[in-house]
Amino acid sequence: MFRPRIIPVLLLKNLGLVKSIRFKKFRYIGDPINAVKIFNDKKADELIFLDINASREKRCIPLDFVHKVGDEANMPFGVGGGIRTLDQIRQILKHGAEKVVLNTIAAENPDFVRQAAEEFGSSTIVVCIDVKKNLFGRYTTVFLNGKKKLKYSPVEFAQLMEEKGAGEIVIQSVDRDGTYLGYDLDLITMVSRAVSIPVVALGGANDYEDFRKAHFEAIASAVAAGSLFVYHGPRRAVLINYEHNYIFSK
Repeated sequence: MFRPRIIPVLLLKNLGLVKSIRFKKFRYIGDPINAVKIFNDKKADELIFLDINASREKRCIPLDFVHKVGDEANMPFGVGGGIRTLDQIRQILKHGAEKVVLNTIAAENPDFVRQAAEEFGSSTIVVCIDVKKNLFGRYTTVFLNGKKKLKYSPVEFAQLMEEKGAGEIVIQSVDRDGTYLGYDLDLITMVSRAVSIPVVALGGANDYEDFRKAHFEAIASAVAAGSLFVYHGPRRAVLINYEHNYIFSK
């Protein structure tokens, strides 16, 4: 039976694994390479690593880290954080990653996505779109850890990224990050219906039932989460977990 990909999204800060709530309140989780080993054992479909300080510090996610993940991971993985040049993408792919995740550079220079897709293929290029609701309840597209706003709505920006050649969109609710409130199904549905490329839901997943809703109700092509895969129980005890044999059914 077909099921969508289930993707842990792992945040890096000073090369340590951390987890946030609404892009704030960072908590140290542990060693990221150890997490990769556990996700290997759990047979995770795919991993995404995001270096959350890289753009602000005007650097790229470290290549030696990408190499270590590439040596250890049994599954495909993508990385993001501070990517600004085609050569950086080339080196990241050379060191073992299957995909790169673009955020700030896509917002600041959308044509870079076209250049990257032409050079490396659309299947390699993922754009992560971060979204907040404003005081009036309207969706706004943000970047640079949610600190800057774009003129495009999430739907407009997703369509632009598809036009530029992105092969996949990760749509992330900043408001629900780390909250366990469930996905923003309205947001995911709007974006999924507006583009023909795969859309990955991210932000707020509380349990595997939320995965089912995101796929069947909001027509997400894949589902992703952070807290759900690194915490356990109401006290949020750190425990890497993953159910690779979860059965999706309507």
